[in-house]
Amino acid sequence: MSERFAFTIHATDGAARTGVIAMQRGEIRTPAFMPVGTAATVKAMKPETVRKTGADIILGNTYHLMLRPGAERVARLGGLHKFMNWERPILTDSGGYQVMSLSDLRKLTEEGVEFRSHLDGSRHMLTPERSMEIQRLLGSDIVMAFDECPRADRPRDEIAASMEMSMRWAGRSRDGFDAGGEHAARSALFGIQQGALDEDLRKISAEKLIEIGFDGYAIGGLAVGEGQEAMFATLDFAPGQLPPDRPRYLMGVGKPDDLVGAVERGVDMFDCVLPSRSGRNGQAFTWNGPINLRNARFAEDQGPLDARCSCDTCGTYSRAYIHHLVRSQEILGAMLMTEHNIAFYQQLMQAMRDAIGQGRFAAFASDFRRDYLVGNS
Repeated sequence: MSERFAFTIHATDGAARTGVIAMQRGEIRTPAFMPVGTAATVKAMKPETVRKTGADIILGNTYHLMLRPGAERVARLGGLHKFMNWERPILTDSGGYQVMSLSDLRKLTEEGVEFRSHLDGSRHMLTPERSMEIQRLLGSDIVMAFDECPRADRPRDEIAASMEMSMRWAGRSRDGFDAGGEHAARSALFGIQQGALDEDLRKISAEKLIEIGFDGYAIGGLAVGEGQEAMFATLDFAPGQLPPDRPRYLMGVGKPDDLVGAVERGVDMFDCVLPSRSGRNGQAFTWNGPINLRNARFAEDQGPLDARCSCDTCGTYSRAYIHHLVRSQEILGAMLMTEHNIAFYQQLMQAMRDAIGQGRFAAFASDFRRDYLVGNS
């Protein structure tokens, strides 16, 4: 780590950690939740509103941006930060997960993945080297290595072969990133541990990644249908296989109780479409559990979405009004709900950072689960 990327752990409480990632575009407080800005936008929110919720970093999607508007075009327009008016750090995924999900549209080889666009059927080739190039053109601050993400229910030999190929791709990603000149000098590269639910495979993956050397390490291959119990069982060992002085990023997770359980097991960073997607579909997250604003019981409820939330939505609008917007399919309903959900996630992360710093994380986690899992049931 260097001046371009430094991770400092300020406090620990059990396996939970709180600290700061310092980068040229700003500090990222950990544990951190990254709102997902798939196509250079967190859906239904302006970037300045996302920042106001407390988000230090957002995620952009390599696959979608390479197809539309195109990485080269974004570069000509000054990079992703300028393009979308977000001045703080951006992490971009490698494109591997989206490509792998297109099982009927792609062909996988050692070289990379040839696939047909879901937009127009055009053919593309995505390799570790091309993924690094695209993320460089976008101007990403945290670049993710290119990998394959098999489902956890595949046979062990398939998962092992996939993991080994992902590790070879990790080495090629490292080389491609390092060839990036000025961009490599100011950004960071994260490797991605694979191995599904298998402790031995994940240990091998971690050892290979550490040998290559990365600024941070992601835990991939979870939140792909295995369920919370299996995910937590894997997180009981996976974070500890990674370097303790580097950030640990659990990709694609998750529900609020997933985040608390993962922080409890030593994870530092998260991303998920859930708060924004749920907001667009009428679900609000609260300290007493999720609520469905389509439900008729909110039609005359003059209270806020969450009395403990400090966001503008909760300070200004009633459940009754938002219920009306959601049932009427008004765009403002999606905007207000998304703003609240992103703000709730950020308030949850701040509460966890405070609890870790004060040495009371176990009590916080217990109280959270009590209120969240039974509050609105």
